[in-house]
Amino acid sequence: MGVSASSTMPVGDAVSSVTTFIWAFTLVYTLTIFAYILTSWLRLPYSPTLNRIQRFLYDVCEPYLRLFRRILPSFGGLDLSPMVALIVLWIVSGFVIRLIDNYA
Repeated sequence: MGVSASSTMPVGDAVSSVTTFIWAFTLVYTLTIFAYILTSWLRLPYSPTLNRIQRFLYDVCEPYLRLFRRILPSFGGLDLSPMVALIVLWIVSGFVIRLIDNYA
């Protein structure tokens, strides 16, 4: 009446899929924040396509970065919120992945 290895295999596959998704989401969101930072530094020529890309990056990144802009003190023209946001994102994702791996 023990648990066979074949019955636990789908759970292992699900855990592997979830951890892979979390890792991939973290990587894609990190790249999105980097793209948002770069487009905010560069003065791009006006183009409807580039405007849509910048607006998409703003809509995706700004709500998360705003959380840290409210907490962090102002350093003049230096905005440290993306750096702190990325550090927190990677720490939380690593914690969640380890938590999922430990309970699976």
